[in-house]
Amino acid sequence: MGDIVVGIDIGSSKVCTTIGRVNRADALEILGEGMDLCNGVKKGVIVDIDSTSRSIRASIEQAESMANLRIGSAYFNISGAHAAVINKRSSVSVAGENREIDAEDVDRVLYNARSIPIPQDRQLIDVIPRQYIIDGYDEIIDPIGMVGVKLEVDADIVVGKITSVQNIVKSAEKANIKVDGLVVETMATSEMVLTSDEKDMGVVMIDVGGSTTDVSAYKNRRLVHYDSLPVGGDHITNDISIGLKISHADAERIKRQYELALTSLIKNDQEILVNELNENKKKSLKVSELVEIIEARVYEIFLLCHKNLTASLGAVSACNAGVVLTGGGISYVDGGRQLAGEIFEMPVRVAPLKFPGLTKPECVTASGIVKYVSGNFKGRGCGSEVRSHRQDTKRKTGFFRSIYKKLF
Repeated sequence: MGDIVVGIDIGSSKVCTTIGRVNRADALEILGEGMDLCNGVKKGVIVDIDSTSRSIRASIEQAESMANLRIGSAYFNISGAHAAVINKRSSVSVAGENREIDAEDVDRVLYNARSIPIPQDRQLIDVIPRQYIIDGYDEIIDPIGMVGVKLEVDADIVVGKITSVQNIVKSAEKANIKVDGLVVETMATSEMVLTSDEKDMGVVMIDVGGSTTDVSAYKNRRLVHYDSLPVGGDHITNDISIGLKISHADAERIKRQYELALTSLIKNDQEILVNELNENKKKSLKVSELVEIIEARVYEIFLLCHKNLTASLGAVSACNAGVVLTGGGISYVDGGRQLAGEIFEMPVRVAPLKFPGLTKPECVTASGIVKYVSGNFKGRGCGSEVRSHRQDTKRKTGFFRSIYKKLF
């Protein structure tokens, strides 16, 4: 069972766990899913390790029950607010007498790619090979078995804030789970949400969560921009609560009930009955009053994303495949696509909320972690520690896990 991978997504409002694997047809098989609400994370930062660890444990137990497995380790997500991606090219001479490249040569060139200056408050998380070059011939995906004198790798080096990484590790360990590795959140989500053509042509992905919005851009299948903004779906709820003077619970309820972010889409400007704040009586509101508040905040979120991207990339129009919206914060809201299109002036699509084999839409990122690890480290012994209820299986070691042994 070395091909089974466990992905755990620690979000601002929930923790999701997916147990799965990628089969021989490169299709994702979901064996188990679990989700538990989490109050230990604020604006993408773990602020309560005890609460977060309880949510991790609860989500794991749900996934274990569904899969009829017990797990001992998992891969976790890390958001753009706590991670950075640095491009690096490194090279080695092929060691074998016959100049045939083997796994040890690949491990050496990946290890050399780690040799970059890292700020004191950050630590290395991952080395992601984007292409290999053999004696000047590039765009090689898997060099093992090929012959050459010089092996190079064009890689993305992922570094993360030490405090954030350590808080994830502590929360996991308190939940009695080992950390196999950390996966940058956008890379996990993009595995489920974006197509290869979109990544190749250039695409913007906006992932709106509860308290943060991750904005990323891909070009030539490479992550060229990634950042996290401290605003999300919860801010819409707060705006409704303050603007209409109603409770937070009522604000969330009517936001979910009407699911509109554009006043021009209102078909029936009917009245809504809600409880007055701090008073035991009802009051009447118009649907348009609600939607105007939602529209203003959604527009602001997309405007902030646009400014963030243009400050980094310059012309966002280079992303020829347009914009893809995802995340539970606003992707379900009708009108978001139109507002994003108005700001970005390019095609916009909303990622589906349901995926084949996925019964919990909230587990998209956790499932993306499984798909990412299985695809990028296929055959490298990076499966999670998983055992059946009857017998244990030995764990393999690989480059990804060897980094973590050195780090932790």
